[in-house]
Amino acid sequence: MPYRILILGASYGSLLGTKIAAAGHDVTLVCRDVTAALINDKGTDVRIKLRDEDRHRSILSADLAGKIDATTPEAANPQDYDLVCLAMQEPQYSHPALSDLLARTAKSRVPCMSIMNMPPLPYLKRIPDLDCSGLGAAYQDPAVWDAFEPSLMTLCSPDPQAFRPPEEAANVLHVGLPTNFKVTKFHDAKHDAMLADLERGIADFRIDGKDVPVKLRVYDSLFVPFAKWAMLATGNYRCITADGPRSIRDAVHGDLEQSREIYQFVSDLVIRLGADASDMVPFEKYAKAAESLLKPSSAARAIYAGARSIERVDKLMMLAGRAVGKSHSEIDATVTLVDAHLGRNQDTE
Repeated sequence: MPYRILILGASYGSLLGTKIAAAGHDVTLVCRDVTAALINDKGTDVRIKLRDEDRHRSILSADLAGKIDATTPEAANPQDYDLVCLAMQEPQYSHPALSDLLARTAKSRVPCMSIMNMPPLPYLKRIPDLDCSGLGAAYQDPAVWDAFEPSLMTLCSPDPQAFRPPEEAANVLHVGLPTNFKVTKFHDAKHDAMLADLERGIADFRIDGKDVPVKLRVYDSLFVPFAKWAMLATGNYRCITADGPRSIRDAVHGDLEQSREIYQFVSDLVIRLGADASDMVPFEKYAKAAESLLKPSSAARAIYAGARSIERVDKLMMLAGRAVGKSHSEIDATVTLVDAHLGRNQDTE
């Protein structure tokens, strides 16, 4: 029997939605009314490169076993779904229409899977050794998470990289790095069985008999999605400088030993919170991958384009470190720098 999945976010969320629909389940994407009308009329087009092929393939929603449609936040009814996925950036949830949808989602007690870089506060409350009372300052509006039951929130690492080509319509998504989504179990038998069904169905999907990348991988550990924290601290947020943006490659390789030190500090922090060392990605592997990351991070691009808010995983790492008695001067300096840039953007009319 197919599941019904509600995904908040029709850009990056359409990648996960396509994979789920390919497995035979029905997906509703939540987005603005103009984008919803386009998707309901034309469907979605997710472009992905198969292994050993030179060109991207278009995966059209009309060709999938499951159905993809779209709706607005005001019209979405979370109680009608088996799973709600959070695929927007954290500051967006402070918008009145979205905060109202979150409140209705919490009230429905439907399980939620976040694919934000910023873990929702209810998920962090699942970590036994973490005092979350001081972490709210990292969030745009921490109150929107108050009504959620931690046992109904899980986290999925948004490792695949994808973007909307600027020359294309809003229903098109181009996958640049087709890595896997890594999700933590709810540790509830019914909800984990659903994740396992989604994992199997996505793994079994083929195009012309060929395997299709971007799988859903399910893990016991609460910390597998946190493997990205060290990468964000070492690369993504350090693309933001006093003099302008720099590429992730330059942020990492401009001072490789300093990058190694920051990366190890964050890895050690996550291990201090309860992770196993095997949950983490070795620095050498990340540094090698960073050699090909020739553009500034999305956080850096947003700040220098005038964004008044971004996801503040940098600040969350700093505050989580302080909660367990750990700090690093370079992470503190990054937080101060990002605060200053955002403050200037907020002061600009």
